[in-house]
Amino acid sequence: MTATDSPLLDIAATGFPILQPGHGAIAAPTYVPATPDNTLWGRLPCEADAPVAAVGSGSVVTVDTLSHEGVLEDQGRDPRGYFARHGVGAAHVLDDAQQIADSGTAHDFDDDGPHLVTGPIAVTGARPGDLLAVTVLGLTPRVPYGLVSARHGFGALPGEMPSLPGPQMTFATAHADRDGTWGRMAVDPADPARGALRFPLRPFLGVMGVAVPGDERPHSVPPGRHGGNIDVSLLGVGATLYLPVQVADALVYFGDPHFAQGDGEIALTAFEASLRATVKLEVIPGGAALRPGNGRITPFAETDDLLIPIGLDEDLNEAMRDCVRCALDLLTTDYGIDRHLAMAYLSAAGDFAVSQVVDSVKGIHGKIRKADFREVVRPD
Repeated sequence: MTATDSPLLDIAATGFPILQPGHGAIAAPTYVPATPDNTLWGRLPCEADAPVAAVGSGSVVTVDTLSHEGVLEDQGRDPRGYFARHGVGAAHVLDDAQQIADSGTAHDFDDDGPHLVTGPIAVTGARPGDLLAVTVLGLTPRVPYGLVSARHGFGALPGEMPSLPGPQMTFATAHADRDGTWGRMAVDPADPARGALRFPLRPFLGVMGVAVPGDERPHSVPPGRHGGNIDVSLLGVGATLYLPVQVADALVYFGDPHFAQGDGEIALTAFEASLRATVKLEVIPGGAALRPGNGRITPFAETDDLLIPIGLDEDLNEAMRDCVRCALDLLTTDYGIDRHLAMAYLSAAGDFAVSQVVDSVKGIHGKIRKADFREVVRPD
């Protein structure tokens, strides 16, 4: 059986419907579809970009995001044609993905990043010196399939993997049943009897960020103070990412949707597939001066159970140091404990993980249990 002979994917059996633009549940009063006019490809918004929507602090917004996989030039820039080879019928490919592929939207495969980014959205009244808190309220798969890709010269083993010529694309499917949600990769697509790898779905957005000053759009791959391609797998439903506002009205954006990602993202990509995201956007006036690092503040996050410091640098060792400094700043700011005590605690009980090693700027994130501080009394 060749790739073009693949049987049609039974969409109904996966448990996930297709969420075309404007169809299905839209939880928020403000909805931003991923139309060509609302989307940047390979670049992130800057101060000069006009917002595609504007909301006030505390607003809830639903945003459609698109995976770049199946749209990119080395896959033919034709998602219907590409996914047909994996048994996906044309009606089950997202219309907005095909529209962007067909639109003539400028994208330089060699110089731009791969990511499709929806936005920017103005949060009126946000100013530099503030923090923008982005709380993820919902993430819904728009399709029940996607890709994990490996391209030569990238990933954790450049020059060694992939060992075969040409980019290696692994098709994966998503499923929902009484046991939960899970992903599936066929061991051998030509021989169903070989079975499949099965793993839990953990959806999150790899790209969440705010616009940078000036009129030059940054590359979509390296993360930074603006957020962007952070790729921290803990930023799923219930997580809040704190971003230092760079320009008036913040100009927030979303993209790089993942169904699942292991810490490290070693092949090059995660399980890349499109999501509909619902988020709450809150401005914390002057928050950047009150939170970790004061003037050097970088993005950080939290869940109900965890504080999540984030470190970013081209050197993985420096990213680790940056993450530890962020962790120390969080603990001294939030709990009023001595920095040396915080360092000792982190060595005894804090966990640090590699977020990703595949981008030019590497990432480390920490996991600090809030429950460990339930007995701490802040000084007067």
